Amino acid sequence: MLTLASYNLHKCRGLTGPHAPERNLAVIRELAPDIIALQEVDFRFGVRPEALPRKLILSETGLVPARMSGTTESSLGWHGQTILMRPHLAEIAVVRRLPLPGLEPRGAVALRLPGLTVIGVHLGLARRSRRQQLARITAQAARIAEDHIVLMGDFNEWSDDRGLESLAGFRVLAPGPSWPAPLPRLRLDRMAMSRNLELLDSGVFHGARARDASDHLPIWARIAVP
Repeated sequence: MLTLASYNLHKCRGLTGPHAPERNLAVIRELAPDIIALQEVDFRFGVRPEALPRKLILSETGLVPARMSGTTESSLGWHGQTILMRPHLAEIAVVRRLPLPGLEPRGAVALRLPGLTVIGVHLGLARRSRRQQLARITAQAARIAEDHIVLMGDFNEWSDDRGLESLAGFRVLAPGPSWPAPLPRLRLDRMAMSRNLELLDSGVFHGARARDASDHLPIWARIAVP
């Protein structure tokens, strides 16, 4: 069994600030995932310095970030994204960056493990771009992965029945409203799983003062790994 999660950190500023990454680390620690896809882990401008301090991740959460090339020395993620995982998983993981089309600079992060590929995503604000990005991700997943795949992240999709056409072969999971965190109404955060993966449980995480730590609440799922 693995616990998977996705969490948009909103640059560790809560809904409006100030920068307080210890709140986000507390949320991740209490959530206790085996693998978690993170979005907005870096600040946006300049050299895009890390908003989530990497030196605190292991001691505060027991997780380690994916090793990625193509980022600046001051950045934690790629296009603001990274994946954290248990250290024993990091020893056998292969990480790839997936450039994506669209009006804004976007990319996905693919984590390949024996028997499972996890792809962290943060899709664009325009539905046309999101459709292009999902089409690219699913096409690339078919080339680099076997048939056990999980996409998870901030899909930025307000509708439950539009914009997700490329995921017709997947089980799309939106455990509940996750945005805005203080009074969640929209299911922007989702997972898409290969249909042959067994879903054991899922939900939206409300503990550890998650409503104060970001503008998104994290989502999670437990799966049985083949």
